[in-house]
Amino acid sequence: MASTSQPHSSFPARPFNNLRNPPTTTAFAQSQPALALRQKERLSKDTQAQAPAPAMVPPANAQMNILSDEQREEINEAFVLFDNDKDQRIDYHEFKVALKALGFDLPKPEILTLLTTHGIPPDTAARNGTRDPNIPPGRLLLTLQAFQTIAGNLIAARDPRDEILRAFALFDTDDKGMITLEDLRRVAHELGEGLEEDELRAMIEEFDLEGKGGVGREEFIQICMG
Repeated sequence: MASTSQPHSSFPARPFNNLRNPPTTTAFAQSQPALALRQKERLSKDTQAQAPAPAMVPPANAQMNILSDEQREEINEAFVLFDNDKDQRIDYHEFKVALKALGFDLPKPEILTLLTTHGIPPDTAARNGTRDPNIPPGRLLLTLQAFQTIAGNLIAARDPRDEILRAFALFDTDDKGMITLEDLRRVAHELGEGLEEDELRAMIEEFDLEGKGGVGREEFIQICMG
């Protein structure tokens, strides 16, 4: 794709999660983590509104400080949304789905290793301030600060191309290899963007360089990478 292509003016641009040089892109660059969090928020809106959110603490480490404001916000938002019992700690299952919402589907052994390194025991087992070595990793809990450390490290190490492909999959849910007008229409609706049909068609036509009726993976990557 020609480097002179500009984002469609009718769709809000958003920086993609690239720590060193975040490119600005079009509607196509709405990330999977953000949408997953919005969907979770809508599904649990009533119950979430009844419980106060935990106070956000300062970034846990230097890694968090190099993330964008948006990335830090998504990390904190994931913790709040998936802390289902609102005890300001997340357990194994809450931790796993919170990471998945941020785009990290880690296998069980890695989750347990992270809990072993960063987790704390339940309150009933930690009253004397020491950690019981007999508590299995799956019962350990994570504070927000520990979750910030883990998620910040994962995001900092993430390959921007992999993240772009995850965003592509958000649109191409049936794995047909391209983003069609119907895909764009659906995601625009989910994100609450009130775009006219001709605007959506114009976006597809602008980036569909081969006239195949949709935007392919490589075209999408070039759009997001600028």
